[in-house]
Amino acid sequence: MKIFGVAGWSGSGKTTLLTSLIPLLVRTGITVSTVKHAHHAFDVDQPGKDSYQHREAGATEVMISSAARWALMHEHRGAPEPTLTDLTRNMTPVDLLLVEGFKHEGHDKLEVYRPSVGKPPLYRDDPKVVAIASDAVLEDAKVPVLPIGDPDAIVRFILTHCGLAQR
Repeated sequence: MKIFGVAGWSGSGKTTLLTSLIPLLVRTGITVSTVKHAHHAFDVDQPGKDSYQHREAGATEVMISSAARWALMHEHRGAPEPTLTDLTRNMTPVDLLLVEGFKHEGHDKLEVYRPSVGKPPLYRDDPKVVAIASDAVLEDAKVPVLPIGDPDAIVRFILTHCGLAQR
């Protein structure tokens, strides 16, 4: 399974970019899954639902399933946050796992960089940034800078970089 990240500061457009890339990647015939890092407490469950009550009662894991999908919720219960490697062990293998966030993990990544966000670029200090998607000209970039508004070019880069282009 190839792992490729999309990283950048909050508000840079990572999710918007990923949702434009995924259908283009799938159309090439590869299987794609995603994992997204959240910097805050989040909940995919709803108070009052049975699965929520199971977690609130102390269950470490709760799986909910239907004919359409299943979801597994895992409570850390004070354990350290798992690494990306730990998390990927729980995923069904696919051709390409796209990682949103996890900007400090050691996988290759595309940085989504917009100067208007007001944060420093990651590419200057992270050797795992192998390309940048931006709406600006970045004279000091030592990796390819792709137009953020050209998802086809970004898909071509990802497929080539991950060795999936000739499938």
